[in-house]
Amino acid sequence: GVITNAGGAVRVQTLPGQENYPAVNANGIQSQVLSRWASSFSVTAGAKNTALEAVGRSVSTARPSTGKRPKKTLDKKAGNKDCKADIAFLIDGSYNIGQRRFNLQKNFVGKVAVMLGVGTEGPHVGVVQASEHPKIEFYLKNFTAAKEVLFAIKELGFRGGNSNTGKALKYTAQKFFSLENGARKGIPKIIVVFLDGWPSDDLEEAGIVAREFGVNVFIVSVAKPTTEELGMVQDIGFVDKAVCRNNGFFSYQMPTWFGTTKYVKPLVQKLCSHEQMLCSKTCYNSVNIGFLIDGSSSVGESNFRLMLEFVSNVAKAFEISDIGSKVAAVQFTYSQRPEFGFADYGTKEKVLSAIRNIRYMSGGTATGDAISFTTKNVFGPVKDGPNKNFLIVLTDGQSYDDVRGPAAAAQKAGITVFSVGVAWAPLDDLKDMASEPRESHTFFTREFTGLEPMVPDIIRGICKDFLDSKQ
Repeated sequence: GVITNAGGAVRVQTLPGQENYPAVNANGIQSQVLSRWASSFSVTAGAKNTALEAVGRSVSTARPSTGKRPKKTLDKKAGNKDCKADIAFLIDGSYNIGQRRFNLQKNFVGKVAVMLGVGTEGPHVGVVQASEHPKIEFYLKNFTAAKEVLFAIKELGFRGGNSNTGKALKYTAQKFFSLENGARKGIPKIIVVFLDGWPSDDLEEAGIVAREFGVNVFIVSVAKPTTEELGMVQDIGFVDKAVCRNNGFFSYQMPTWFGTTKYVKPLVQKLCSHEQMLCSKTCYNSVNIGFLIDGSSSVGESNFRLMLEFVSNVAKAFEISDIGSKVAAVQFTYSQRPEFGFADYGTKEKVLSAIRNIRYMSGGTATGDAISFTTKNVFGPVKDGPNKNFLIVLTDGQSYDDVRGPAAAAQKAGITVFSVGVAWAPLDDLKDMASEPRESHTFFTREFTGLEPMVPDIIRGICKDFLDSKQ
């Protein structure tokens, strides 16, 4: 194909034998003509086959056609199990890109989806079109086979309008990844933003919202704005502000929409690098929370139940899984009884059931010893793990031993301590145990029924500490 680029105008001339040229099939028919075949049933069998052939070829994943069928490397239905990701492709449907390059963009996105290995156990993808107003074209749950995704992408119609990419990015981060729309728990959420030229609105706020929602934003920019166009860009540093991290990993440049096949594989490799998805980590899925529960005689059976309810309600807010947040509990009197450790339960249901089944011990109160025990035995094994560590000490009275030394040692070991006191727990003890700033890590209530209203504040406190530690 001869491509001449004079003043931004692109002409394509098709030569024989170029059937898999992105936008044109063997007969030189624009692919958008073919793209209607799937929804029309009055197609002759012959036409249908050529259409299928052209579709099949246009997604050749840069493998030279040797005539031999490539070996099936993965179970078609399950997809690529090594690439666990929930991906929204945010495509540019603005007047910036125009109908023709829009078709080339669809072609590229189709190839990416096929090479990702979409399947029930593998990556799931959906598409949102950015134009004047964003439109969710299809959700993660709509198609789980590569072939279906490909047809859905081919069917997308061009919307036009301004490229309000910021608006579309914010909308996608907030609305696209809900569980009812097919997002899966504990799997990285990714938005790949395709931008032809420049966005006509601001991306910075949208980038912040996406990070709060634990979404990894990639920007694929094609055809940078020309010098005269730069005056129309609201913020020249828009890529750095919108991406998950400004470390070079989350931005990807393509000079043009033509001949993009060679760009498919490097992009797919990025989207499948699970460990690089830094924005998947939020306070909800990246913390270890240990509860140290006072089982002394002064508590009593019914108040002990209220304490367990408090523990459950804090735990409930977090995404507990093998690769997410973890919870452990120790009950203490003069001695300590580990109820369960961080590695014992990999689901929220099991953790909540284990909390309900804790039996009340009754005895004295040695809070300092209990903190030392928990630091060593419960947090010791996860000390070098990826999650941030929190300890919540729940007590209703004066400790018989020193709490200051053990609490300082726990904090030195990287554990953030929240102290929650009820009834006769002395404020000095509570403050001595709590991490800095003490005011925001110390809680107190006269009655056991006062524990319930504290739950949101504790959760907010954990999230604030988590975010501060990531800055």
